[in-house]
Amino acid sequence: MTPSVEREIKLRFASLEAARAAVRSVGATPLRTRRLQDDRLVDWADGRLREEHCVLRVRVEDGAVTLTFKGSPRLGPMKVREELETAIGESDVLLALLERLGLRAWFHYQKYREEYSRPGIVLAIDETPIGTFVELEGNERGIEETARAMGRAPVDYVRDSYRGLFVKARKAKGLPVIDMVFG
Repeated sequence: MTPSVEREIKLRFASLEAARAAVRSVGATPLRTRRLQDDRLVDWADGRLREEHCVLRVRVEDGAVTLTFKGSPRLGPMKVREELETAIGESDVLLALLERLGLRAWFHYQKYREEYSRPGIVLAIDETPIGTFVELEGNERGIEETARAMGRAPVDYVRDSYRGLFVKARKAKGLPVIDMVFG
């Protein structure tokens, strides 16, 4: 098995309508309709994955469960890192199994996502409790061309994770960091 490489950026938008207009403006083709992604980050009690800037994620989406490992991101204008992903049967069983191995879910977050495609990339419109983003994932050229076509420059690229953005937003308001879930 050859591990895949994830290459992505996020672009922040003022509203869902603005994000959809930007995606339409670059001629992206609908790929997947809007659905809830319910994610849990898992780590050992000593936080060794977080310390290495790695992620082990359990995602439930439309009844399907996926386990994903993401390696440490490389430095650069885009987030680039190893990604391994596999489908799993049941989230409750998977979380119990991981707990038996000494791991625990330490952060729960949600977003609504709809996806579109353009040559070389997937565009995901993400509605999160901290705002609306368009995530561009694929090859470097496709990401750069699409961002430019949307009127965005490298200075606009967001490389941080949704958790990182959430922590910054909560701290800026003097609020405790809790799970990033809707209502």
